[in-house]
Amino acid sequence: MKFLEIAKKRYSCRDYKSNHVEDEKLMLVLEAARVAPSAVNFQPWNFIVMKSPESKAKVCEAYSRDWLKSAPVIIVVCGDHTKAWKRKDGKDHTDIDISIAVDHMTLQATEAGLATCWICAFNAEILKKNLELPDEIEPVVILPLGYPNDSSNENRHDKLRKSSDEIIHWEGYKKK
Repeated sequence: MKFLEIAKKRYSCRDYKSNHVEDEKLMLVLEAARVAPSAVNFQPWNFIVMKSPESKAKVCEAYSRDWLKSAPVIIVVCGDHTKAWKRKDGKDHTDIDISIAVDHMTLQATEAGLATCWICAFNAEILKKNLELPDEIEPVVILPLGYPNDSSNENRHDKLRKSSDEIIHWEGYKKK
C-alpha cells in the first residue's frame, strides 16, 4: 500500500474484535514509535502496553466510554517533560514529539491491518494514580489497538476535510 492510501485508510476505530493482536504486529507498531523523530532526538516518551483485563481496567477508569473495553491492547503514551527539548522561548516539545510517535504508530497499525483511536479526553489524574506514574511522567494519549469490528469510508476525506485552497498559503500567510 502506498503512503497516502494508508493515511486515507486510517480512522478512529471505536469497536474492536476480541481477536488477539499478534506479538509481531504489536512490536511492529511499537518499533514505528521508537524510530519516530523527536526534537533534538531527545525521545521524551514512554509506552505502557496493557493487555491483561486487570491492567486495561485501570486505564478504562480514566475514560468513561465503554467501547474502550473492546480493545485487546491499550497503549498509554506518556511524556517526560524533564527529558524534552525546550525552545528558547520555553516552548516544551513533549506533546509534539509524542504526536509524531503516535502518528507513526497509527499508520503502522493501519498498514498491518489493525485499527487505533487517539484518546486525549481522559482524566489524567486518575490514570496517573492508577498506573502509579512518577511526577515527571505525564499520560498524554491512550491508544487502543486491535482488529476493527467496524469500518470507515476511505473517500470521506473528499467531503470531511478542508480544501487545499483553504489551508495552503503560498509565499506568506494570506487571510482567506
